[in-house]
This record gives sequence, structure tokens and C-alpha cells, in this order.
Amino acid sequence: MTGILSGNPKEEPMHYGEIFTVWQASMVAKGALSCYRAYMYHAGDNDLKKILGALIDQAELEISECDTLLSEQGIASAPVMPNRPDAKLEDIPVGARFTDPEIAAKLAADNAVGLVACSQAMGQSIREDIGALFAKYHLTKAAIGLKILHLTKKKGWLIPPPLLVKRPESVKA
Repeated sequence: MTGILSGNPKEEPMHYGEIFTVWQASMVAKGALSCYRAYMYHAGDNDLKKILGALIDQAELEISECDTLLSEQGIASAPVMPNRPDAKLEDIPVGARFTDPEIAAKLAADNAVGLVACSQAMGQSIREDIGALFAKYHLTKAAIGLKILHLTKKKGWLIPPPLLVKRPESVKA
């Protein structure tokens, strides 16, 4: 293929869908970063804090990479949320405190939505570098999702949907 979409993908223009997806990914990561930092103050379990740390690192990476892509196109990114003041778990009133199982469930849900969003971004991208970027995010989210699942099972925090323990006998016609 020759023309504007051949050669180095970084020199190709982004289409409107790619621009919006990258902008939205940055905005969502900024919101997640703010929430996950707040969850760190609420979390008591050290394993949960490690997962939160990994999610914070991932959000910071996504913000940096997406904002760089937008900047290269001359597009302003979403504003950054202000940093929260430090808080100690024991200073948060019990009625206002998120519990570890609540935090873990929210992380699992956020992560699942992130996997779908990454898949959609990969499918709509015509620039290989953008598709590969979201494939990288997808892979990281899948690995973190597995850690969240293992944690929730180990700690007894997982609330499974109804389980089919006994299978119905097949009917012969």
C-alpha cells in the first residue's frame, strides 16, 4: 500500500476514533489513579496494597504514554486530578471506610471493563503502534486481573454467581 498510511506508523495521522480512544484512556487512567490512591488509605491488607500499587504504576504509565501520543498530535489531554492529602486508615471513620473486600471487588470490575476497552481500541486502530500499545495494556490488565482473582479467592472475598454443582441428567429422546 502506498500513500499516507504506509511506512512508519508514528508518522501516520491518527483517525478520530483513535484520538478519542487515547484521550478517553488517559482520562480514565487519571480518574483511576485518584481512586486507587484513595483506596490505599482505606486498604488494610498488604496483598491488596501490592495490587493497588501495581494498578497505580499502570495508570501512571498509561497516562504518560497516552498524553505523549495526544501531544504529538497537538491535542490537549484531560486534566490531572489533584493529589489527595495523606490519610491513615485508623483516622477514617468506620462508616466512611471502604473495606478490603469492597476495594477488591471494585478493582476486579474496573479491570474487567479495562480489558474490554483495550480490546475495542485494538480493533479500531489502524496505526499499528496504537493497536500494540493497547495490546500491551490488555496483557498487563489480564495479569493483574488474575492476581485480583487469586487474592479474592484466597481471602474469601469472592462472591461467585450461582454455581452449577450438580449437572442435570441428559434426557434421551
